[in-house]
Amino acid sequence: MPRIEKGALSELADGGPIHVRVTPRAGREAVEPGAGPRQLKVRVTVAAEGGKANKAVTALLARALGVPPSRLRLVSGARARDKVFRVED
Repeated sequence: MPRIEKGALSELADGGPIHVRVTPRAGREAVEPGAGPRQLKVRVTVAAEGGKANKAVTALLARALGVPPSRLRLVSGARARDKVFRVED
């Protein structure tokens, strides 16, 4: 899959929930469509230890949404593969 462009998923940055399925320790970083309209699959290369994967997912997702990482909030799933994010104003 080609590298995700900054702001490619900006339509999801409307404040609604964004459901994310995370694959840590992947061979490459990627943001891919999920099963539903507000669902994404995110692959990160770092391991899920000490919050490293959450930080990597936040940075990658923020880039895809075209927002600063500080505006992206992890609503649920801090210690799970299935997470819910929300873009705050």
